[in-house]
Amino acid sequence: MADNVTSLFRSTAAHSPSMAALAREGGDGTGPVDFCIPCNPYFPTPAMMDTMAARLKDIITYYPSSADTITAELCNLLQLPPQAVAMGNGSTELITWIDHLLVRESLAIPVPTFGRWTDQPMETGKRVDMFPLQESSGFALDLAQYAEFIRTRGTRVAVICNPNNPDGGFLHKHALVQFMDAMADLDLIVIDESFLEFADAESEPSVVQEAMIRPNVIVLRSLGKNFGLHGIRFGYMVANPSLAGRVRSMLPKWNLNAFAEYVVFMLKEHGAEYAQSLHQVRRDRLDMASQLAALPGLTVYPSQGNFLFVRLPVGAEGTVVRDRMLTEHRILVRECGNKIGSSSRFLRLVVRPQVDVRRLVSGLEQVLYGTRRGAAVPELAQGTSYSSGTAAVDRLVGQTNGAGMQDLAAMAVGGGGMGPGVGMPMPVAQPVAVAAAAPMGAAASMSSMGAGMPMPAQMPAPAPMPAPAPMPTPPPAPATPAPFAPPSGPTPVGVPARGGLTAAQVRGMTAPAPGAPQELSQAPATGWPNAQSWPNAAGMGQTG
Repeated sequence: MADNVTSLFRSTAAHSPSMAALAREGGDGTGPVDFCIPCNPYFPTPAMMDTMAARLKDIITYYPSSADTITAELCNLLQLPPQAVAMGNGSTELITWIDHLLVRESLAIPVPTFGRWTDQPMETGKRVDMFPLQESSGFALDLAQYAEFIRTRGTRVAVICNPNNPDGGFLHKHALVQFMDAMADLDLIVIDESFLEFADAESEPSVVQEAMIRPNVIVLRSLGKNFGLHGIRFGYMVANPSLAGRVRSMLPKWNLNAFAEYVVFMLKEHGAEYAQSLHQVRRDRLDMASQLAALPGLTVYPSQGNFLFVRLPVGAEGTVVRDRMLTEHRILVRECGNKIGSSSRFLRLVVRPQVDVRRLVSGLEQVLYGTRRGAAVPELAQGTSYSSGTAAVDRLVGQTNGAGMQDLAAMAVGGGGMGPGVGMPMPVAQPVAVAAAAPMGAAASMSSMGAGMPMPAQMPAPAPMPAPAPMPTPPPAPATPAPFAPPSGPTPVGVPARGGLTAAQVRGMTAPAPGAPQELSQAPATGWPNAQSWPNAAGMGQTG
């Protein structure tokens, strides 16, 4: 049974297997404790679930109302003009139509991020310019550097996820408005606010008001994540009426199901419960971050989402940790090795109630440290064959000045299955550097194994070799670096730019970034919503 369950992860490319698939393979029909799927654990309330269960026969028997009717009710709740809103069967349906209708040739996106923003445009032949977020800076997005990257690349569409998935990085509203002003000549700017309801760093962080009055801005919102109902599949976008109308005109008349309709129409009676659920998730986030940060060697990054991004201790391999947590402890975690710009050393852990967090921490202690804390689980020769490391991104940019390596994409395709932590063939180090690094690597490997492991017998030292005759050293030639010429016109697909990397080039070896901070402080808890009124999901004030 355990092999069947873990094999599900190797058959999925960019996402985890569904909870239904895990429940089927689990044998007893019940799923694990879910720290993978980022939804609200406190909403809908049990009473709301009972009400929906009582209406189940009618809900699944009859056609829903048209999408226009459901959209009008949602807009009434959120105080948005219906002409500026398009509702989709999940935010991914809207991403698909945005790509088909509004992305002409190229799209820029910081990585790591939500996989559909990288995969969808590539599936339709667009150039995707990936801006690598640096582990050494806590995966924070520098908007000035991102804007410069877009100009250098000549990209026509820019995407920002706020908060970002999987790290939970947050950008303040004023900074986003400045970015939109600077990029006003682009074809399109998309601000994906799918997780913004869980943020508390700012009282009114959304930019939907800006989107409605600008000609090239779309704000994307998810409802399934906020309302704890991923299976219903509903989300919406806000833009000026012209942009919203173009997307809305392509959607089927009944693209929203009857469950979505029922939930939207019952929300106006449950605003207080919804606000309280967000309040509790934010409190749980701080508590969970504190407990995880107490584990030796585990790094917890600041997050404004309903999840935490963590780096495992040195020597721990994410796929092994994921599989053991599932098979030994019935806990599902999101290992991030298949996210471009991340690696298998990172997990995304969804915020859950404290009783579940205690179970998570106990399981991690046993998997990472055995019966005691201190020595991480050794890296085993198992797991996925694809790991894309931010360390490799740093290394590649530094060694090639952002120009990439010749034939690197071809090597990635022809590399076949690789073990954990092994990615693209990197430039061979000089013999002196290898000799100097060998004792350090051996020491690190031994320290990661823990106590009680037999050590190999010491090999006899080889006989000394006679010193070679010194070779005459030719005079060094004067360095004449070629000046960098900015690209003119669209860059061909797969060709990296200065400071930019293609998808194949960010797949590399797993290693910690040099100089990465060991601890990062948590984001402050401020700006709680008013639990007595409905919190406007678009950030445009409150309704009664």
